[in-house]
Amino acid sequence: MSRSAALNRARRVNELAALADGEQLDVLVIGGGITGAGIALDAATRGLSVALVEKHDVAFGTSRWSSKLVHGGLRYLATGNVGIARRSAIERGILMTRNAPHLVKAMPQLVPLLPSMSGPSRALVRTGFVAGDGLRRLAGTPATVLPRSRRVDAARAVELAPTVRTDGLDGAFLAYDGQLIDDARLVVAVARTAAQHGAKILTRLAATGAQRNSVTLTEQVTGETFDVTARAVINATGVWAGEVDPSITLRPSRGTHLVFDAAAFGNPTAALTVPIPGELNRFVFAMPEQLGRVYLGLTDEDAPGPIPDVPQPTPGEITFLLDTVNGALATALTPGDVRGAYAGLRPLIEGTADARSTGGTADARGAGSTADVSREHAVVESPDGVLSVIGGKLTEYRYMAQDVLDRAVALRGLPATACRTRNLPLVGAPANPVSTLRAPMELPLSLVARYGAEAPNVVAQAGCDRPTERVADGIDVTRAEFEYAVTHEGALTVDDILDRRTRIGLVADDRARAAEVAAEFLARV
Repeated sequence: MSRSAALNRARRVNELAALADGEQLDVLVIGGGITGAGIALDAATRGLSVALVEKHDVAFGTSRWSSKLVHGGLRYLATGNVGIARRSAIERGILMTRNAPHLVKAMPQLVPLLPSMSGPSRALVRTGFVAGDGLRRLAGTPATVLPRSRRVDAARAVELAPTVRTDGLDGAFLAYDGQLIDDARLVVAVARTAAQHGAKILTRLAATGAQRNSVTLTEQVTGETFDVTARAVINATGVWAGEVDPSITLRPSRGTHLVFDAAAFGNPTAALTVPIPGELNRFVFAMPEQLGRVYLGLTDEDAPGPIPDVPQPTPGEITFLLDTVNGALATALTPGDVRGAYAGLRPLIEGTADARSTGGTADARGAGSTADVSREHAVVESPDGVLSVIGGKLTEYRYMAQDVLDRAVALRGLPATACRTRNLPLVGAPANPVSTLRAPMELPLSLVARYGAEAPNVVAQAGCDRPTERVADGIDVTRAEFEYAVTHEGALTVDDILDRRTRIGLVADDRARAAEVAAEFLARV
């Protein structure tokens, strides 16, 4: 049954009270990242009663620190991981054609053919792109959605990536992959679609003492504590999974990106893709993004020790990214060109097959580079009966959710129907019922890019003055979007608005200019 997809304070108060009063659940999900939101959506659309609890905000952790790519699995095919490559291509196609065509678009990837790139390396890249075309066809994704790869001449390469080095440039290879307008926006869309189907999405609610059928919850603002019972408890906390189930040990890997003004790269329309010297199958990407930015990434470094709430890039990673991309640029970038930076921790797991087959623990302590660790996921059960989904990658979030729900249904006898998420349009997709209201006005293209078919609702339902006015000069986010973040997307703080409902906070100067406006909208509620 379709309900309101709006997440706001009034709904939170009512749903929090229902849980505190002892409402029985079929499924309790711990963790508000993309996997947890996907599990909540899967459970709700199977007819199960479900609540998702998150101690911070939706998309607070790793899910907002990605490269904003929906990978087709080419890298995994090159390393012999055919299964994950095929699944990634299939899941990419599902997102681009059914679930979220408004949030995922084809991104051109340009590999310049410079003198520094050897003949064998060129052959390897071209072979990989042809294999990527095969994966796309295997997944059933039409070329109208993801164009075929090809070679382009030097003039076209410069059009797509204007600051590329031209000395000895022998054209470029051009291929396409899926690109999210923003990863945090995908998490919010999945969470709101889950709410639309009856799921409770509750942030600032910490879970402790997780057992097979019960969890203790603490409201982070008031300190109120109460117990909740559920027929299945699922841990989807990613790199923090070991805090819920101490029998789990993961191997975190840090991925760092730098943020630039797009002008520093000549306002490119393709992602400049630069092979990492000495590596056969790794690249650095300079990707055009929303808000007039380019994100440069990405690293893959061991990150042992305590897990921070907000990981930080290291000076060595920043130097590595600049040195690598400068090898393909006509004019070198310097640290002074960097407007911001971010880092996320991948919840990598080794020994995945053993963990899945035994239903036991997953020990991911292994030797070698984290770049070589599998991106497979595993579903494991703790000695206390908590089900955890660990490892994996953003592109496969829907498949991972289906996998752990199938396990929960089988082990706990849940009264669930079959999985429906393969063909389910998210909020903002044209076929979703929320996307029905139309506004008789011209809408900013940036707003449409972020909200899809829901964009008219954002403006039409705004109660503020000057709804289409920008929140600050040079930032193409409207006042209506700030209001909608509070009234429909569950934003409770200034940071929620600036760091997750929008990505203004990635650049400190922008954050300072927009913070007062964000506070204004929060004060109205």
